[in-house]
Amino acid sequence: MLDNIEVFTHSSIRVKFGGGTIYVDPFRIREKTNDADYVLITHAHYDHFSLEDIRKVIKESTVLVCPERMVEDARELEREVKVIVTVKPGVYKEFDGFEIETIPAYNNIKPFHPKRAEWVGYILRVDGKRVYIAGDTGVTKEAKKVKCDIAMVPVGGTYTMDVKKAADLINTIRPEYAIPTHYGTIVGKQTDGKAFAGLVKSPVKVVEKIQYFE
Repeated sequence: MLDNIEVFTHSSIRVKFGGGTIYVDPFRIREKTNDADYVLITHAHYDHFSLEDIRKVIKESTVLVCPERMVEDARELEREVKVIVTVKPGVYKEFDGFEIETIPAYNNIKPFHPKRAEWVGYILRVDGKRVYIAGDTGVTKEAKKVKCDIAMVPVGGTYTMDVKKAADLINTIRPEYAIPTHYGTIVGKQTDGKAFAGLVKSPVKVVEKIQYFE
């Protein structure tokens, strides 16, 4: 499964699995692929919900999944995708060949991602693995209860967890693999991935996946 996960830049993710291709928060996509069977959006900020980049990956049969509170924004793509599915935190949905669970994504102290916005992270259940894509969040009580095989967590600080807090979360939930995201482009340093890896305790393995910083 690990080999089927790509991070292009920031929090722009592609997951390939037996049933198709999932993008999460496509952003600064370099090549137009139009290969997305599913696009999952965590929240409405421009670096996670980019119409320009979503249009590079969607096709007529794409299912677009987004938080309920941002459905009016998502409707701009309504004629370009098959269907728009809305979610709230704490829901479970089945799709063709995989399932999702939504985890609340919010800041505990900072004002950038309020809990009331009902933005989300996703646990994908694909090819027998649970992949947690945290979205823009702090270390919340819900995040600390996540059970997963692979965790993709923001480490850049400012709007999300920083390196230390992200490592604390990973050391709490103890997935098999941790992949740092959300650093080296808009926030954080390009070295944050390595700093994060240095704080994560064995037996968790940290894998850096970001392909480009720009």
